[in-house]
Amino acid sequence: MILTIHRTIIFFLLLICAINTNAQESSFFKKSDSLNSKRRNAVIITESLLTGGTLLALNGLWYKDYPRSSFHFKNDNNDWKQMDKAGHLMTSYYLGKVGMEVLDWSGVSKKNQLIYGATLGFTFLTAVEVLDGFSEEWGASPGDILANATGTALLVGQELLWQEQRITVKYSFHQTNFAKQRPNTLGENFLQQSLKDYNGQTYWLSANIWSFNKQSSIPKWLNVAFGYGAEGMLYGETKPTNPITQDPYRQFYLSLDLDLTKIETKSKLLQSVFSVVNFIKIPSPTLEINTKGQVKFHYLYF
Repeated sequence: MILTIHRTIIFFLLLICAINTNAQESSFFKKSDSLNSKRRNAVIITESLLTGGTLLALNGLWYKDYPRSSFHFKNDNNDWKQMDKAGHLMTSYYLGKVGMEVLDWSGVSKKNQLIYGATLGFTFLTAVEVLDGFSEEWGASPGDILANATGTALLVGQELLWQEQRITVKYSFHQTNFAKQRPNTLGENFLQQSLKDYNGQTYWLSANIWSFNKQSSIPKWLNVAFGYGAEGMLYGETKPTNPITQDPYRQFYLSLDLDLTKIETKSKLLQSVFSVVNFIKIPSPTLEINTKGQVKFHYLYF
């Protein structure tokens, strides 16, 4: 449930950020060339209200239905074949990216963008882990915290190394039959399943080829993507969960992808749309290798 909330927040923030970045030629939407204190203060206040309000809502509306306890950790690193950890990494990455971009719009220095903006994801998600830690049902997860830190490190590291994001985290989803067997846990409809059914989710590291050799004739929008998924899971614990698949197994993918933000267009609307949906991996021919010892080729993998 918590991860579902995280993703919902991200999608709204990405939408706001993309519209602000690519909106029509209004002075309000243009990036400030120098520090704009009013914009910076507005960003700080807005983020504080969103973060604080979300944490208060979680504490009052969600955790109150579960017994409280003293703060404790819970090792859930073996659950869901670490698919939930991949989700935390992606969440931390994109919340940090949004944090950087709104500070950049405010004219904040690059150094402060990295310190106060890129760490937004890690800070917020760590606060959620603290709430988990006081819940008898959950407990703070060291693995989740590490995944949050990894997402932030991926964002900050690329900015320090290349001053741009050459490798982005992406997501794809296809429906599976497992959700029908545990709809309360894995989702009752497409939207719920896209957020809760780890069997149909794939997380990708999508690398832009041209950005590593900008003198080449390679199309600027062409990416190569490396994906991770898992299947056969009805429960978080690692155990046989389905008589057909027997044991849950891991999947590793190699595929092509597109960086939609590098597609040239004069349309501000298309730029906004491309920026918003660029976290989605484009369906394309894909090679799969899994821990069942199988090698598969998908003509079009979602």
